[in-house]
Amino acid sequence: MNELKHMAEFRSVLKEYKPSAAARKSLEGMTLVLLTAPTAGGRNTIINKLVKTGEYHFIVSDTTRQPRVNKGVPEQNGREYWFRTEEQFLDDLQHGQYLEAELIHNQQVSGISIRELEKAKSLHKIAIDEVDMQGIANVLPTKPDTIGILIIPPDFETWLHRVDSRGRMDTEERRRRFNTAVEIFAMAKDGTYPVIINDQLEDAVRKVDHLARSGEVLEDQAHAHQVAAQLHQDTQQYLRHLV
Repeated sequence: MNELKHMAEFRSVLKEYKPSAAARKSLEGMTLVLLTAPTAGGRNTIINKLVKTGEYHFIVSDTTRQPRVNKGVPEQNGREYWFRTEEQFLDDLQHGQYLEAELIHNQQVSGISIRELEKAKSLHKIAIDEVDMQGIANVLPTKPDTIGILIIPPDFETWLHRVDSRGRMDTEERRRRFNTAVEIFAMAKDGTYPVIINDQLEDAVRKVDHLARSGEVLEDQAHAHQVAAQLHQDTQQYLRHLV
């Protein structure tokens, strides 16, 4: 279990954190796309497809936690995360060098660094990242032109199959992930952000790319909101019977 030596300092600086004026200035003239999705929603697959086009730069977040081994494969610095010491992370926070950062499970601090965004800008590429449910809202005050997109499955049965195909998870983990999904589907049905249904992968990739480049609201949003509303209802019903 990770333990933060500088918990009090992190809490203090994160309480009213804002990027520096110079950092905000450096973000002008670049496109930032943030994807949110429930478990097995496909956002990472979509991002990987877009990065392979050579037109997108995946933003690798910083974290204070130690690298893990996933299915026998050790995490690498600069691939899954930039693994930084608490002192390094805290110093950059105090100098306003993060777009956003948050304390996670009272065990680690993670965030999107300004240097990663500046790298995307210098490469003349669209910056893209996956964030949790509050990530988009946290970024918008600093960069209001950020394009936030919600990725949802086409229906509950398809989604449940995708979740189960990823491997077993205990009941409490399933409950936590499905409760988070309920909140994502609620945002999607209410039209908080543009919604893309991940039914056919290539079609979803095309729609994300179109939205990223044009900023235009997609024509099928009324249908997407209906699908989200049904997912919201079905997931709530599923949770009521989960034991």
